[in-house]
Amino acid sequence: MSEKITRLPALPLITHDPFFSVWDMGYTPTAGDTRHWSGAEKRLRGTVVIDGKKMRFMGCGGPPAMSRKEVEVTPLSTRYRFEDQGVALTVTFTSPLLPDDLDILSTPITYVDFETESLDGAEHKVSVSLAATETFVFAGEAVPKMRFDVFSDDRLHYAYMGQMKQSPLSGSGDHLTIDWGYLFFASAGGKIESNPNALTGSVVFTESGSVPFKATLMIGYDDIASINDFGALLPAYYARKGKTITAALREFAEREEEIKSRCAAFDKALLADAKAIGGEDYALLICASYRQSVAAHKLVEDRNGKILFISKENDSNGCGATVDVSYPSVPLFLLYCPELVRGMLRPIFKFARMPVWKYDFAPHDVGRYPVLNGQIYGAVLRKREYAQGDTVAPYYLYPSTVDAFHLQGQMPVEECGNMLLMVYSVCYADGIFQMAEENLDLLKKWNRYLIEFGEDPGEQLCTDDFAGHLARNVNLAAKAMMGVAAYSKILEKLGEAEEAAKMWQTAKNMAESWLRRADMGGYTALSFDKTGWSQKYNLVWDRLFGWNLLPDEFYKKELESYLPKINEFGLPLDSRASYTKSDWTMWVAAMTEDRAVFDALCAPMAKYLRARRSLVPFSDFYDTVEGVYEHFVARSVQGGIFMPLLMKKWRDAR
Repeated sequence: MSEKITRLPALPLITHDPFFSVWDMGYTPTAGDTRHWSGAEKRLRGTVVIDGKKMRFMGCGGPPAMSRKEVEVTPLSTRYRFEDQGVALTVTFTSPLLPDDLDILSTPITYVDFETESLDGAEHKVSVSLAATETFVFAGEAVPKMRFDVFSDDRLHYAYMGQMKQSPLSGSGDHLTIDWGYLFFASAGGKIESNPNALTGSVVFTESGSVPFKATLMIGYDDIASINDFGALLPAYYARKGKTITAALREFAEREEEIKSRCAAFDKALLADAKAIGGEDYALLICASYRQSVAAHKLVEDRNGKILFISKENDSNGCGATVDVSYPSVPLFLLYCPELVRGMLRPIFKFARMPVWKYDFAPHDVGRYPVLNGQIYGAVLRKREYAQGDTVAPYYLYPSTVDAFHLQGQMPVEECGNMLLMVYSVCYADGIFQMAEENLDLLKKWNRYLIEFGEDPGEQLCTDDFAGHLARNVNLAAKAMMGVAAYSKILEKLGEAEEAAKMWQTAKNMAESWLRRADMGGYTALSFDKTGWSQKYNLVWDRLFGWNLLPDEFYKKELESYLPKINEFGLPLDSRASYTKSDWTMWVAAMTEDRAVFDALCAPMAKYLRARRSLVPFSDFYDTVEGVYEHFVARSVQGGIFMPLLMKKWRDAR
């Protein structure tokens, strides 16, 4: 019998985008207030009155806590069961991030379901309430002037709140919550009200009656404008043709049964697939990753009618559409909706063609979320600093005569390899090579850069920039040869057979040289100076596509060399420290055909989640000895946890 997933370091409740992201980060839902992934309080307060006795089931302070008996987490839902005074209360949060329906996926509405039952057979009068405080609709400590209202149509009751002064897309940053827009409550039953004159303003939903009864509340957010795309202010994808949040709430009410049924089917299928590959441990990792990975993006449509899927570099520096954040995340989206990967790539190609980007390697990012003004990483700042909340310079307007970026702060081999691999993988996923054809000039330039500088990289950063600059990085060189191989396959699909064959031979020569120079006997080195060791996660593409640039016996030996290095909570990233990156470890695990090796890599990460030593959303960067997070929470990179699922799908299809 399958185990229910009952323990995560933090439980996702409302997960739609980098701003509308609310989590239970306590040991119980009454041990503290609900929070944004960054830690800022976004308070949901749940209370229940049973036969006159008031208790709370969510949030801290006030009446005594109701006893929590069960928690169950699935990829799309979090369910609590409470029991007290002869009554059971089940509360379920469902964020319907369905990857086969982008209108639903992009609509920022979460269902909250309430169900009561009698445990002792007696009749009980029960009133259940959930309130959201005004902390949802402003950033910082000072409470601005607020507006509250309630109204009804022929189907729903609504309450909303928001600031009187609205300034959409007026700031950018990392640990930043939204400072504009309106939070909505809507329900077909119960009572919806607003409390503007309370000590802390709120909107409140209440349902009362004799048990048993059921009720559903919808919580939505109208952010008005979602992304500044080089000066174009774009609404969320669901609103691209003028749909309003109230229209979306009505639609979600009308389609409630259908949408919830689809969510349940998605959960069941995904968990079954995960368990077939890696049992309960891998299912736990998948469950912890799904909502987080999707909700670290915002889906919009540009002025040309093309999808943009903009990541936010959560808990790092707030960059938007970061290439080396998209790169680890793509397995999830290649598996379910390749068009979302194209949505990650389009802003990069657009900025790479602007005059200010005059370099022969790919950009790192295109701005700081939610303002896409041009790359921020390594930028030459036009003021002393960019404080959190400030917008950044409109680099997309600068001419080529401006030196806008410090070369020392770039990741040239990293980003060139990432772009080539992502472009080929998304074209391979659905057989549509139009994006590659349209951008072949840039891909050719970036491939040339890899050939010239990637075989034995100089001192530079890679995506693991927290480890600092490293010369002669063996894993980075692996990415370069994989990128050249991907470019060869792109040329092959575009009918350039002669050049494709030439590039394939170049990739093979790079692989032969790499293997010879990296070899340390029973494992490969960290650097070509023959120092240390590291996870060679960048080789996964060779296994995924069946290129066979390196022999099977190499992979068997390399993967087995990691096993003695595994600590209690995982395999370290490399020999320099005991921290790891869980996304990369799952890329490594995907390369094995030995279930015992897979389980040995997967189980310690599942143990990290179950131990709950750091009550934060699934961190991809944590210590494998202490089991505590180092940095980075709620990041999109955990889409990389899906690499084994993608590997199985594509191998089975070959």
